[in-house]
Amino acid sequence: MLHVLYFVHDLSDPSVRRRVLTLQAGGARVTLAGFRRDENALAAISGVAPIELGRTRDAQFLQRVGAIAKSALALRGRLQHVEKPDVIIARNLEMLALASRAVSIFGGNVPVAYECLDIHRLLLSGGVAGKAVRGVEHYLGANAKLLLTSSPAFVENYFQDLSGLDLPTMLLENKVIALDEPADAAICAARVPRTGEPWKIGWFGALRCRKSLNLLADFSRKMDGRFEIVLRGRPTAAVFDDFDGFVQNEPFIQFHGAYKNPEHLPLIYGEVQFSWAIDFFEEGQNSNWLLPNRLYEGGLHGAVPIAMAGTETSRFLANRKTGMTLDKADLDSLVALLGDMSEESYLDAYATVAAQDRRNWIIDRGECQALVERLASLTRPSRALAHPQNLTQPHRNEGGLL
Repeated sequence: MLHVLYFVHDLSDPSVRRRVLTLQAGGARVTLAGFRRDENALAAISGVAPIELGRTRDAQFLQRVGAIAKSALALRGRLQHVEKPDVIIARNLEMLALASRAVSIFGGNVPVAYECLDIHRLLLSGGVAGKAVRGVEHYLGANAKLLLTSSPAFVENYFQDLSGLDLPTMLLENKVIALDEPADAAICAARVPRTGEPWKIGWFGALRCRKSLNLLADFSRKMDGRFEIVLRGRPTAAVFDDFDGFVQNEPFIQFHGAYKNPEHLPLIYGEVQFSWAIDFFEEGQNSNWLLPNRLYEGGLHGAVPIAMAGTETSRFLANRKTGMTLDKADLDSLVALLGDMSEESYLDAYATVAAQDRRNWIIDRGECQALVERLASLTRPSRALAHPQNLTQPHRNEGGLL
């Protein structure tokens, strides 16, 4: 059984839980090590007791650098009871530094996979700080054997031309784990509101976009109760000064806290008609390139996704002839898109989602096994990985694995 040592930046991040479950479903044994930014019981993984390396704070880059340096010095002791892994996965640049340290602790011959699911704005800066951070990434990543990333646009806009890294690449979209469901499982039924009830837009997951919150608040007030905004997930404290206070003062917004992925998805998406798949957190850069978790979660469960024009998400949906696209990030455009919503127009939009191949939205047991096999191949030098071909063609691999 392949033994994977997985270094993560935030043990409370629900997407870490999803990746561990994916690896386990593929047949790997996982040792999890990382930092914690807050408490989130729903991110706990049955049978996995993580090695906690310390505490970090969101949006506090220098604090995190200090925590990494301190942890690197103590890492040998933290790993003293860990059996030598077959492969190390480093989730983002910070963890790549610890992975490099761990390789030396285990004898210098453990292959590393670099998992990068967001491109931080510092990596894109043209100034001295940006060049320095990219230099660190190039130094630490030069000996990695594989790049794992979640969107073709990350490769096209950063890794091919700017990062300086030249790594075989595997695309792992943020799909929903669906291990034992039949391929033809029924999608959630359409849910037309009863007379007098509002249409509902769900914004679920990492809530880190003040612009989205303000826009949705203005829209719901403009519609005077015809639309309700339902929020679920983890608000980012570094973005919102008083998230709870803001929501309490909005008559048509409700927040229901964290949820468990994938266990709670049918219930929470089954309560809304639309899924907000827009992010302005790093507008023009990372936000334009990512393919968010909520895109796949909502699509699988019959919520009509709403994307921003000109983004990778909107291209994903356009290629599949589904979803709705907001042309401009302002109130008038959102009113024009949704304000005249009728039962007929909703059912037409829903039908395009329901017609999609489930494989657009899910990672099944076979794909989990393919991931673990790809990682296992890193331990076999005679079967060196070839670099991916045609990576500039968006969504050329409908199954999500290159």
